[in-house]
Amino acid sequence: MDSTEDIESIKPLLQYKYGCLVSKIMFTAAELGVFDLLLESGKLLPSTTITERLGTSFTGMERLLDTCVALKLLRVERTGSQALYGSTDFSNLYLAESSPKSQYHHMMFFSEITFPHLNYLTDAVRQGKSPVGKIHGDSSSNLFDVLFRSEGEMKRFSHSMNSNWHLWGRDVMAAFDLSHFPLICDLGGSGCGLAKECIALYPNSTVTIFDLPNVVEMAKKHFVSPEEHRITFHEGDFFKDPIPEADLYILARILHDWDDEKCVQLLTRLHKACKPGGGVLVVEIVLNEDRSGPLEAHLQSMMMLLHTEGKERTPSEYNALFSAAGFKEFQLKKCQLYDAILGRK
Repeated sequence: MDSTEDIESIKPLLQYKYGCLVSKIMFTAAELGVFDLLLESGKLLPSTTITERLGTSFTGMERLLDTCVALKLLRVERTGSQALYGSTDFSNLYLAESSPKSQYHHMMFFSEITFPHLNYLTDAVRQGKSPVGKIHGDSSSNLFDVLFRSEGEMKRFSHSMNSNWHLWGRDVMAAFDLSHFPLICDLGGSGCGLAKECIALYPNSTVTIFDLPNVVEMAKKHFVSPEEHRITFHEGDFFKDPIPEADLYILARILHDWDDEKCVQLLTRLHKACKPGGGVLVVEIVLNEDRSGPLEAHLQSMMMLLHTEGKERTPSEYNALFSAAGFKEFQLKKCQLYDAILGRK
């Protein structure tokens, strides 16, 4: 095998080898405000101007900009000895914090929480459980003990979740016709992102966010205006406290946080609270029945191993959870990324 063949054969390995570094470069440019500055300026800027406005070193920023160009996150025009940097459609839409479809907060969550935790993935695989307590040096049993310690951390997590719903929320809420469920309860929907997609899609619906008291207080302050009367709040722990009355309950990225026993426990509580004909809408990335993919589901399942006691599941595994809780009807709709499962009483 000659050197050219060597390079071609090892390219996938190189891509994975540098994958975390590539992500961190993108996160760093977002955190420093590179993408927002270039979007707001609306024109090409020299690296000296970007450096001055963002308060960084020239050497570091020039390398960062050139790498972002190589990654096609930015563009550059060179005139003589001067390089002028500009945004791309991709960076304007997804990487600038000010964009309606921005993934900025999701990137910050990965940068500040997920990436440091990845150093403990070997421990998680060896032990078969999340090492969150070891990571944070306390008795934390799962990531939520850490995420909900302060208003700032709760807000960061809710912003991160909303980043997902800015892209995929309308897709999953339209997977089934939910217009005949006027009263909807979103369990754990603190950022209100999915609730807002729901009331926009179904004008006759109202949504109650059911979440912990401190999370509700934060959400009222930061994520929904007092004038929005179609989104209301109910404080409580959905594993312990009475479930608010509703025609449909939403569990969006909730079941994958918990083991099978906890999932059946929660679904059973919802089944008891459900009116006849009522239902539960589960939103998760569903594994293929033969576990052949999709890759996103396997990656998410590794994340759950690292952070929680849960996992991603196949259709038959979700069906078994619903059946154990008493639901008789089970439908799955594959969507763009997150899939929709509807169980009916």
